Amino acid sequence: MHRYILTLLMAALSWAASLRAEEPLRPVSSAFMLEGGSSHLLDTYLSPLKYTGWHTAFSYQRAQAMKFAPATWRQQLDLGVEINNAGNPARNASLLYGNLSAAWSMSRLWRLPHRLTVTAGGRVEGNLGGIYSNRNGNNPASLKTDLSLGLTASLGWDVRLWRLPVALRWQTSLPLAGVFFSPAYDELYYEIYLGNDHGLAHFGWPGNMSRWDNLVTADLGLGNTSLRVGFRSRIYSTGVNHITTRTFSYSFVLGVVTDWLSVSRHRPLPASEAGVEWAY
Repeated sequence: MHRYILTLLMAALSWAASLRAEEPLRPVSSAFMLEGGSSHLLDTYLSPLKYTGWHTAFSYQRAQAMKFAPATWRQQLDLGVEINNAGNPARNASLLYGNLSAAWSMSRLWRLPHRLTVTAGGRVEGNLGGIYSNRNGNNPASLKTDLSLGLTASLGWDVRLWRLPVALRWQTSLPLAGVFFSPAYDELYYEIYLGNDHGLAHFGWPGNMSRWDNLVTADLGLGNTSLRVGFRSRIYSTGVNHITTRTFSYSFVLGVVTDWLSVSRHRPLPASEAGVEWAY
């Protein structure tokens, strides 16, 4: 009886080990991108005028197939920092806008004929930033922070430019619901500091808060590394308490994309026949 139980236990362990060995490899795709272009800023809390100037940003993307369903589900981490500097029409005052962002998304992947891929899923995003005016005395800054849930989607196409492999991709994201910060129209931040903190958090939806991000890229395959070139548009808009904020930026993108595999020294490598599930 004991020998029979031991045989069953060994068979179960062997079956579990074979399943682990057949799990596909899930390389991580990492992209480091620099952006440069134009910006358009409006914040009626600080000024009724629209300011125009330059935009620069650095962003990082990390994409990988999900472990529970590597053939059909993907996750992506996006981190970024951006700085915009813009002047008023008379060029005697300027606005400086800075923002830190972090987002995580999980999407369903469909592989279509002719090397086309489509993804769609959900996304959670947080932003912490602000706008500073070098002209205002009492209220020189306006805080811009929000946390949201939304949708993300992408369309990809793998082609060849002569012998060079090129991955074309369009990525877009849009929040649907969240919470964001805004004081009253004539409320000073000093009043908030003294304790007048009622009504600062507002429910956000597409009617009063939007962060629409569009990224179009072409990854030129150069061996184990790809050169990324592209174009990006960022549209951030809020409207509450008679305060309107608009920050638009349009920029060219230059980056480097690498694929790498994380290996643990405490676990055996998967079998060679297990296959590979790329991020895209």
